[in-house]
Amino acid sequence: MSSKSVDLSKYQHQPQFSSKSWRNRIWFVVNILFFYTKLPIPVGLKLWILRKFGAKIGTGVMIKPNVNIKFPWLLEIGNNVWIGEEVWIDNLVQVRIGSNACLSQGAMLLCGNHNYKSTRFDLMTAPITLEEGVWIGAKSIVCPGVTCYSHAMLVVGSVATGNLEAYGIYRGNPAAKIRNRVIE
Repeated sequence: MSSKSVDLSKYQHQPQFSSKSWRNRIWFVVNILFFYTKLPIPVGLKLWILRKFGAKIGTGVMIKPNVNIKFPWLLEIGNNVWIGEEVWIDNLVQVRIGSNACLSQGAMLLCGNHNYKSTRFDLMTAPITLEEGVWIGAKSIVCPGVTCYSHAMLVVGSVATGNLEAYGIYRGNPAAKIRNRVIE
């Protein structure tokens, strides 16, 4: 058994995530007012705002109410993407969502985690990529560094800790492939 322990007083906040940044402060307020709210804000306005904050957004994108987006300048969304209610895109680094992808209600894309081996609890980040036609089921989680290849599916309440093969259907925690996705 180790004699060392975690000391959170030594945690180093990374400057790009600082609440002292004016861009971060402004986005925090805008996110609460227009995205992370149950109010029915017009989708066109949401897309315009995201683009003004540096997101790359395609056409035909649907963003439902109560969606939390960490940093829009690190977000790329293709065409005809559906983002359901209560989705959390915790994009501390780049998140790419391909065309015709669907993030169902309560899905989470988490680009960061902490190093449990470090006494300082260091933050570790890695990008997430959802390729074309990917479906992330309700209340599912995609972990840092995961790529979900073309038309992969993560079923309700599952956790993707590794890459998902193209046209694979995955279930569980950690998610395991259960069958191939056949689109007729």
